[in-house]
Amino acid sequence: MRKYLDELDGEWLTADGFDGAMIGVSGEKVVYSTDKCIEILKSEHGMSEEEAIEYFDFNVQGAYVGEKTPIFVVISYLKLSPFK
Repeated sequence: MRKYLDELDGEWLTADGFDGAMIGVSGEKVVYSTDKCIEILKSEHGMSEEEAIEYFDFNVQGAYVGEKTPIFVVISYLKLSPFK
């Protein structure tokens, strides 16, 4: 994803250390998976689930750094029945 951003015109504001959680762009903003960000905090920084969620909520998702502040999304998958 980082390579893709480098090929696009414009300046991109990214969240340091979370390249593995990038899932796309929306307008002029980079979009990240919240779940992947939390997994990165757990695996690369040795945080527990609770610590990672608290850190992410306050220090990452809660940080407004201007109009191009990245977007963090929660992806949920619905199990749809073929029968109604």
